[in-house]
Amino acid sequence: MIYAFLEGKTAQESVNYGAAHGALAMTSPGDTTMATRAEVERVMKGGTARVKR
Repeated sequence: MIYAFLEGKTAQESVNYGAAHGALAMTSPGDTTMATRAEVERVMKGGTARVKR
């Protein structure tokens, strides 16, 4: 969410980034996310949180 605000995105876009990133963060073990911006944006467009690594 903070990334989107810093990049000048709207409040709604920022919330969407945060929600998508949160969904992807649950696919990573531990406390550090492994999600890329491309993966987050794919989820925002309606893709699944299933990650191919």
